[in-house]
Amino acid sequence: MVRPGLMRGGGRGGMGMGMRGRGAPYMNKKTFLPRHPFDLTLAEMAFPRVHPAPDDSALTNALLKRSQDLTPTAAEQTAISNLVAKVQGVLDNIVIAPGDFTKCQLEEVRQVGSYKKGTMMAGNNVADIVIILKSLPTKDCAEALGKKVEEDLEKSMKTEVVPKAEALSLTFSEKGFEISNSLAKVRCLIATLPQNMRKLETEKHLDFKIIQSHLAAIRHTRWFEENAHHSTIKVLIRILKDLARRFDGFKPLNPWICDLLAHSVIMNNPSRQALPVNVAFRRVFQLLASGLFVPGSAGITDPCEVGHFRVHTSMTLVQQDECCMTAQTLVRVLAHGGYKHILGFVENTTVAKEMSVWDGVVVSPLEPAYEKPSEKKDGEEDDMECVEGETINEEQTE
Repeated sequence: MVRPGLMRGGGRGGMGMGMRGRGAPYMNKKTFLPRHPFDLTLAEMAFPRVHPAPDDSALTNALLKRSQDLTPTAAEQTAISNLVAKVQGVLDNIVIAPGDFTKCQLEEVRQVGSYKKGTMMAGNNVADIVIILKSLPTKDCAEALGKKVEEDLEKSMKTEVVPKAEALSLTFSEKGFEISNSLAKVRCLIATLPQNMRKLETEKHLDFKIIQSHLAAIRHTRWFEENAHHSTIKVLIRILKDLARRFDGFKPLNPWICDLLAHSVIMNNPSRQALPVNVAFRRVFQLLASGLFVPGSAGITDPCEVGHFRVHTSMTLVQQDECCMTAQTLVRVLAHGGYKHILGFVENTTVAKEMSVWDGVVVSPLEPAYEKPSEKKDGEEDDMECVEGETINEEQTE
């Protein structure tokens, strides 16, 4: 429920009025009408600027500096690239010439995630590879494939002088297996052909939802390469991931939501040209604060799923409210020059939860607008603005 007098992101539209048919009783059936929050960038023709835009070079430089700090070092990039090349080579050989390996049949191998997209974060030297099997993905075949890859890697590296830091280790997980050394890690995620999905059995095969998320990661990477390759988008994605890591209210923003949010704020404008990174950064907080990710908002539609799936519906109602509430506080901090605290140059994440003063202006955090109801009364319907089908989230490893 929403507290009286409190409404996050503005009022809700399209609710409460029924339809009167000829001779028919009054019908009080709810209709879901998603709305888009106010966006000054899309409405700039209706609100022409009176004064020239202020000099925002300090924020631009700070954003670029922060992005550089979040980018993996040359040593990290070399380490992960070398390990990915070795694992990819072994897997490609198994696809082409499996030899006496009969535990499972490989269809293809695809690199996915932040490594493939070029949005990796410093200190998280992990790359993802999805292995699509022709056969059904049993738990035994995942272990057998992992051991086969480790064995072939060791054979290929026999003639090399391998430093102790690059000694390989193999571990297994519910998603597949991992090949790692002290410098980098490659996660091999098991999937199968789409037509095999209906044949999966809970007791024998890997989890249906896990495999589904691995196939979704392939679609996400393909979409990103086609639509979000602009360098400004990658800069903003790293910054959004860092915000999600440091501010509790933004933690539900998984890598796929960060990708789509960065693409939307930079490319979704009247000119269809990429906005400068400083303008896009401010627009992120403006949109989140105005209710982009709250019930009833059109939000951002997942371009890789069939149907109108809004990505923010993977968040609970409490998380949606906290995300909006955090943005409403930080957008005021940003307006009064507190970008260093938001970006992390001054490590102070309490600005989102505690009162702060900026040049004599007091910024106080807001109270939650949503309260989880104790229990639903008999005959009470769910709010159609709050109920949505489950969306598929990208692997949260970036």
